[in-house]
Amino acid sequence: MTTASLHIALISETFPPEINGVANTLGRLVEGLRGRGHCVQLVRPRQNSDPHGAADQALLLTRGWPLPGYPGLQWGQSSMHKLLRSWQRQRPDVLYIATEGPLGLSALRAARRLQIPVVSGFHTNFQQYTGHYGVGLLTRLLTNYLRWFHNRSQMTLVPSVSQQIELQRRGFERLELLARGVDSQLFHPAKRCDRLRANWGLAEGDIAILHVGRLAAEKNLALLSKSFQALQQAHPQRRLKLILVGDGPQRASLQQQLPEALFCGLQRGEALAAHYASGDLFLFPSLSETFGNVVLEALASGLGVVAFDQAAAAQHIRHGHNGALAGAQDEQGFIQAANGLLNDAEGLRRARLNARRHAAGQGWAAIVELFEQHLRSAMQPTNDMPVMHSRP
Repeated sequence: MTTASLHIALISETFPPEINGVANTLGRLVEGLRGRGHCVQLVRPRQNSDPHGAADQALLLTRGWPLPGYPGLQWGQSSMHKLLRSWQRQRPDVLYIATEGPLGLSALRAARRLQIPVVSGFHTNFQQYTGHYGVGLLTRLLTNYLRWFHNRSQMTLVPSVSQQIELQRRGFERLELLARGVDSQLFHPAKRCDRLRANWGLAEGDIAILHVGRLAAEKNLALLSKSFQALQQAHPQRRLKLILVGDGPQRASLQQQLPEALFCGLQRGEALAAHYASGDLFLFPSLSETFGNVVLEALASGLGVVAFDQAAAAQHIRHGHNGALAGAQDEQGFIQAANGLLNDAEGLRRARLNARRHAAGQGWAAIVELFEQHLRSAMQPTNDMPVMHSRP
């Protein structure tokens, strides 16, 4: 029996070609749903790079404001009337709201008025970020708003068990898991490039210590610097080079702290895959991730990954088998885990082989299928619409 295709509206502040984990995930989900025969309308703010008149039936653009700290991105304005007009003309079967700003809130309210079921996604720990930017007093208010927002939907999708437990503890309801996948053909050890390593100033036997991600306060990059310096002191006889891929507000200060490190800026596609595969050890000190797509990308590229035991790392790394883990907040444990991999050449070789073997089985097809199942589940009449109060 053929399953009927769905008309899905996906609402997000960010989407490819923007470079971040949320955009990457949403791009994969939309591509996968359309590949399965579903009609997906993308609703997002107009970006500076959008050509005039770019909108069509599959794309609804709204106005936006510049997002502080994220050059080039727009924070969507409230667009309830525009959404109502669009969805009254062509009613979606279900909404997926990926971001909780004014655009997401207006979509939530429009859905309530039209009685369209809503699935929300918890993609970013904004309530943790506030403390890193000197506005820690807002953390409780933001947490309360996020709980109110997500509890208005039929279900909220979270990417990891650790995130699910944390949100349940904070009173979030109807949480379901939707993990992340990786393109293991793009991210592959075969993309290792001797020419790129030579450009980095590395010879055979030298160690490239890699970090990929946004260079921002919430990524705990002080530990990255501390870890690299500790590794240099522990291995004075070996040539180690720190390679950072990505950009962000902390880049200038990191370049001052780490004058010998190489800053490669933003990389995409095949170039990004070559940067991953040309590394040896991957350090991921972040404690603020809902998932951390870069962990899976590094594993697929055959790197020895060192991370804290949470989010993607907790799901995909077995300590000593395909990487190394430290307890959350245990900075000394993190440094020791990295040092342990470097001290054991054969153990690092095995970990890299096992990392690739594990990540090769973590494709996007099963994730997209589960996503579709969650959307269909939200449409069932037994899932009563939560009560929508006028204000959080």
